[in-house]
Amino acid sequence: MLELTTIKAITLDLDDTLWPIWPAIERAEKALDDWLGCNAPMTAALFSNPTARHDIRQHVTRSRPELKHNLSAIRREAIRLALYRSSEDPLLAERAFDVFFAERNRVTLFDDTLHALAFLSSRFPLVALSNGNADIHSIGIGSYFKACISAQQFGVGKPDPRIFHAAAGAAEVQPGEVLHVGDDAALDVLAALNCGMQAVWVNRADHPWTHAVEPHETVTTLTELCALFPA
Repeated sequence: MLELTTIKAITLDLDDTLWPIWPAIERAEKALDDWLGCNAPMTAALFSNPTARHDIRQHVTRSRPELKHNLSAIRREAIRLALYRSSEDPLLAERAFDVFFAERNRVTLFDDTLHALAFLSSRFPLVALSNGNADIHSIGIGSYFKACISAQQFGVGKPDPRIFHAAAGAAEVQPGEVLHVGDDAALDVLAALNCGMQAVWVNRADHPWTHAVEPHETVTTLTELCALFPA
């Protein structure tokens, strides 16, 4: 059970908590492929091979370990490497990435997201806490949040306690005064509990909980999350 009286701020995961991520990624991949097909056809042909695409990304992550948490930089450098290997202009990588990133941020929010953000932000400072590279302002929900802490900006990602502590700091509260809400059992719930935070598991797909330590609450929608708080 949540201890409601101790909650002074809420941190929220983004991907698969506020919107489904894979439809957006698939649309972004298609937009990138279409753009490359028009502007860098040899690179588009190379990227059409899933094995080659995977190998290029792996090469970037192995050769640039400092980019481990920076998904945008990894994507951009993978495009740049593909252009180089295809004997096309590597300078096109920036424009190609912009096409991908714009579509990546055209997410379709879950039906309960906007109402929940409005409800929660009227009661607590909200901080977005994500290992992904979504831009909450491009998506159109930035006004609900006091801050956004992402792994690529901060340099470490969940489940590292430092990023949770940074989110608490951004909300100007102590970790024990934070409720973290997210869909990932390990990266969100267990990691938040390990930091002394309360945690709510958003389990939209009705997965079984398989860990010894349990979340303070489990909800299937953000509407259920809002219902935990007095009106």
